[in-house]
Order: sequence, then C-alpha cells, then structure tokens
Amino acid sequence: MIYQAIFASPLGDISIQSDGKHVTALYFVGQRYDGTLEQGASKSLEALPLWKTIETYLTRYFKGEKPDPQKLPLAPQGTAFQKRVWQKLLAIPYGEVTTYGAIAAEIAQETGKPHFSAQAVGNAVGRNPISIIIPCHRVIGKDGSLTGYAGGIERKKWLLEREGRRAAPDYLPEARIAPI
Repeated sequence: MIYQAIFASPLGDISIQSDGKHVTALYFVGQRYDGTLEQGASKSLEALPLWKTIETYLTRYFKGEKPDPQKLPLAPQGTAFQKRVWQKLLAIPYGEVTTYGAIAAEIAQETGKPHFSAQAVGNAVGRNPISIIIPCHRVIGKDGSLTGYAGGIERKKWLLEREGRRAAPDYLPEARIAPI
C-alpha cells in the first residue's frame, strides 16, 4: 500500500509518499520526475503516526532550523549506485555544498578506480526521490553554478539561501566545498 499526503511549503506543495513505515518519496508537485499519485491511488498518510514526524521535520526545516535527516525512516527506491550517491548526499552538512565531481572522486577512491563519471553522479542526484531531506540541492557545478535541480533552479537557490549559503554563481565554490 502506498500512503500519500501534501505538505504546503513556502516553495509550493510537496507530495510525500510512504510505505506506511518509511518515507519513500518527497517531490514538489509538478517538478520533473514528479512521483505524485493520482487521487484515489493511495491512502492518506496523515492517518499514520509517521505523518507527524515528517510534518515536524519539514516545518522545522522551513523555519530555518537544522533537523537531522538521519532520524527519519527513509527508504528511497533506486539502483545500488543511486542509493550509494544518495547516502553521499545525506553526509553533506546543512549549509554546505559539494560538487558532482567531488562525489565522483570519492566513489572512484572507494572503488579503487582512477576516475569516476561526474555525469553518472549527476544522473543519480537528479533521480533522488526524497528531495530536501536527502539534500540534492547541496550539489553544485564545479564552477559554482546551480545546475540540475528537478524542483527548479529558483527553489534550489532558495533552499541554499535558507541554509545560509550565498547562492549567487559568482562565489568561489572551492573555498566553501564541504569534504564528503
């Protein structure tokens, strides 16, 4: 059974899905790769205890607090590689950014390869099914550009600024990139 609810955020409605015990998806309604189900295709998540946990997390986040995503029961669906990349995203601290290339370099090092594709990492980041909580908005281009956010670049900019990051493309990202 799939459970779903809509959370009204400052950036628009967010569709949240669950298997009843875990968060399985979180999308801005209407975004690219939107996983929102048709009305009647799911049961109400609001009737489950998990809803209060998710609602509290998102409310705190949008107020500018730093709730811990590790305290949420997350179960994103994807390939083993995508899940590996999403774990890397969860390690990016609140208010920090990294690049697709930095994540690719870390995966290359872990797997003993001389190089790993930043584009492959970008594709996995772009397929993140649990936006905001798995913070794909904290990944930027190597030149500091705000690239590749399925929810839209303006939302990515807003999220980074909410976290205290200057999101203008003219800053030097290498001085601010958090180690992964």
